[in-house]
Amino acid sequence: MLKHFFILCSGSDKDILDTCSNGEQNKYAGIGATVFFTAVMAFIAASYALYTVFDNYFIAMAFGAIWGLLIFNLDRFIVSTIKKSDNKMNELLQATPRIILAVIIAVVISKPLELKIFEKEINQVLLTEKNQMTLENQEEIAKQFTPNITNLETDILALQNQSATKEAEVNALYDTYIQEAEGTAGTKLLGKGPVYQEKRDKHDKGLAELQAMKEANNAKITTIENQIADLQNNQKAQIQNTQPIINGFDGLMARVNALQKLPWLPSFFIFLLFLAIETSPIIAKLLSPKGSYDYKLEDAESTVITWAKQKMNERKEILKTDMVLNNKIYKDISEEDELYNYKRKKARELMQLQADAFFQHQKKTL
Repeated sequence: MLKHFFILCSGSDKDILDTCSNGEQNKYAGIGATVFFTAVMAFIAASYALYTVFDNYFIAMAFGAIWGLLIFNLDRFIVSTIKKSDNKMNELLQATPRIILAVIIAVVISKPLELKIFEKEINQVLLTEKNQMTLENQEEIAKQFTPNITNLETDILALQNQSATKEAEVNALYDTYIQEAEGTAGTKLLGKGPVYQEKRDKHDKGLAELQAMKEANNAKITTIENQIADLQNNQKAQIQNTQPIINGFDGLMARVNALQKLPWLPSFFIFLLFLAIETSPIIAKLLSPKGSYDYKLEDAESTVITWAKQKMNERKEILKTDMVLNNKIYKDISEEDELYNYKRKKARELMQLQADAFFQHQKKTL
């Protein structure tokens, strides 16, 4: 049962192959088994590749089954259309387009399996790229908010410096009127005289201005700090909103690009393996000697071709003979007086009818 299934997969003529030896049947069963298992590998590869796209087992397996059947049909067609002949060069020319197609199929099948085999290494490459993208994303977002935050911080520093400068002036006035009271500076008279009172009033006025300035500046600083906090919150929110996009950067194209950054030799050997699997039925058929199945198939096809050509030539001869007979018959008829008189009579009647119709038309017009 399994042997008959693999023979069916090889695309050979079962009726002809049943009349051949077991060795010939086993050869085509082996070719069919290669075609079948190549289709199975194509199904697995396509299912995994589509799972990375749709993230759904059922959808991936459904499309993977369609792809596997497509590869199975292509391989079966490629193998079945290669005909053995006595000229090896003709066989090679006949197989060249099919070998090119087999190479393309091998590339398509091997790539998803390479992604699965080197999944851990690819994940490490993707992790490095994601970290780099995260840093770059944060830097790009910071460029949108940092200038405004810096300007607001500069405004806070200017207000603080303004308060500090005013406080230094008030402290200097305090030292002045204290020294005046102690007699160590100014008039150098001990006691609280008019000069002391004048300096004390000046200090008190500056102190009141300082307190009013601090209250106003503190209110402004609080407002600016709230603005800075809002900008920082917006910056964090934008980073959080864009981070899922970076975290989801592990699709099929990203994995293929990550695979290309790994050493090429292991991937190349996997490609060679699938190339050997895909082209093995074609190579086996090219290298194998012409067997009984090939002779019987050639005989059956040549019989059909010969019969078709014979029927076509017979139809051509029949047509040629019929044309000669028709020409002779019409020539003989054309010489008969009875036919001439009959056609003359009918032509006269036709001309009379035309004349009458023309007369009636002209009469109506007038």
